[in-house]
Amino acid sequence: MHRRLPIYILVDTSFSMTGEPLKAVQNGLDTLVKALRQDPQALETAYLSVIEFNSKAKQLETLKDLTSFQMPTLEVSGATSMGEALSLLVECIKNEVLVEGRRDWKPMVFLLTDGIPTDNLQKGINELKSIKIGTFVACAAGSGAKIEYLEKITPLVVTLDEANTESISSFFKWVSASISVGSQKVEQGKEIDAFGELPPPPKEINIIDLTKH
Repeated sequence: MHRRLPIYILVDTSFSMTGEPLKAVQNGLDTLVKALRQDPQALETAYLSVIEFNSKAKQLETLKDLTSFQMPTLEVSGATSMGEALSLLVECIKNEVLVEGRRDWKPMVFLLTDGIPTDNLQKGINELKSIKIGTFVACAAGSGAKIEYLEKITPLVVTLDEANTESISSFFKWVSASISVGSQKVEQGKEIDAFGELPPPPKEINIIDLTKH
């Protein structure tokens, strides 16, 4: 049984993401999967899941290898249940990764939001502390997102000045490159554990590395 590199992508699909932002995320995910399918090491080790959060959190695609992964259709709805998304993430990892007999690598998690949580974020954070995550990058897209909430979740925070097509596309290309690096690392028996080990981000992405604070 080979060791998988689990990748969980959490995307905000609240009403504020209607229009260009949602379309950009959908296209970004599509580009990410196509790029990873061209990477032999990612094909061998990366397993991908997508969770969306709006009024509720929902796992749109269970953890699957890149060949079996089916691109989900994102739909906007209501509020920003970020705390519930974290709780669901923990549940998914416990059910899909932390299974008796498996020895997978610690998951890489990428979260993108353009707003602030409208539910009990701390509850989700508390549950997140019960498991071990490899790399967790949270992205605040546009002026409506506040890093003070994301920095409670993870010390690896990035921002996009605008939640537009160009910025969101750049973010997902960087996520794709980061997953490729993660796949290369695990092939060498290592894991990414710091921002400095990720690829340099494009100009649209601003790094707020709280590990240096």
